[in-house]
Amino acid sequence: MSAPDGSPVGAERSIGQLFASATTEMSALVHDEIALAKAQLKQDVKRGATSGGAFSAAGVLLLFSLPMLNFALAYGIRTWTHWNLAVCFLLSFAANVLVAGLLALIGVVFAKKAKKSQGPQKVAASMKETAGVLQNAKPHPRPELPRERTPEAIEAGVRTSS
Repeated sequence: MSAPDGSPVGAERSIGQLFASATTEMSALVHDEIALAKAQLKQDVKRGATSGGAFSAAGVLLLFSLPMLNFALAYGIRTWTHWNLAVCFLLSFAANVLVAGLLALIGVVFAKKAKKSQGPQKVAASMKETAGVLQNAKPHPRPELPRERTPEAIEAGVRTSS
């Protein structure tokens, strides 16, 4: 198993290696946060499109179905009840308005869901929080190296063994 920079886990790494590793991980974190924001924005757009589609369907249904449905329903009511034809046409129109109102209500529900969704705002807040934590991070104190582990002692050991 190895660290992200390729060095074995547990081996001491230089400050440069640690910094490179931290930079790589920070870059990956930022990329993941951006991907999350894109996914949430895509979902919000999809909800908005569904809402717009439902509103459009309600309008188209009301516009194109009124003549045919009004005639068919009005004459059907007249046949069943023998009421005045004008009252029958009013009842058929009311039925069409009821269906269009139901579709508009569905559109309103999806529009509210799209408006309530705060995906990008949540991601932005998370990124600010991550940046705040990293700005306030302080390095941990390093313990003193034993005499045989100091850079000079290691260098001297390498010279004598070669």
